[in-house]
Amino acid sequence: MSKALIVIDIQNDYFENGAMELSGALKASENAAKIIEKFRSEEQPVIHVQHLSVAPGAFFFLPETEGVKIHQNVKPLESEKVITKYYPNSFRDTDLLEYLKSQNITELVFTGMMTHICVDATVRAAKDFEFECTVIGNACATRDLEVNGQKVNAADVQTAFLAGLSFFYASVINTNDYLAV
Repeated sequence: MSKALIVIDIQNDYFENGAMELSGALKASENAAKIIEKFRSEEQPVIHVQHLSVAPGAFFFLPETEGVKIHQNVKPLESEKVITKYYPNSFRDTDLLEYLKSQNITELVFTGMMTHICVDATVRAAKDFEFECTVIGNACATRDLEVNGQKVNAADVQTAFLAGLSFFYASVINTNDYLAV
């Protein structure tokens, strides 16, 4: 095996009525599910990353809540690895890198949430660890942001971060194009 799918933080708090609802979370999860199905049908590894918030003042992904659970659209199989993380970068203080090396993985495909933080941090780290990276752009979701009093809508955040990743760190492709390969 040389390729694996990384599914980052597709957890209940990011969906409607969750503590940190994202724009387009449901559609992104449906696209991620299609990519997961492709990897499963090809017997390639699927690795789920689950964020757990334990910092003081945290208000989403809290331990032992419904919000922290991985969303039903992308629920892991018992045979699939689940990494618990506490920081945006899925490699930080986890066994993700060691696991990938032990499985001789050299290529990573990413889906997940939030594009502007956890997906971005993890993809950049993966490239720095010399993995070949692909991001399924429409299988990721983000939210409106604000900087210096200026609102940036989620669609612009999504476009900007995917464009930034595509400049050096990853190939960015949509679900249908990836499935057609």
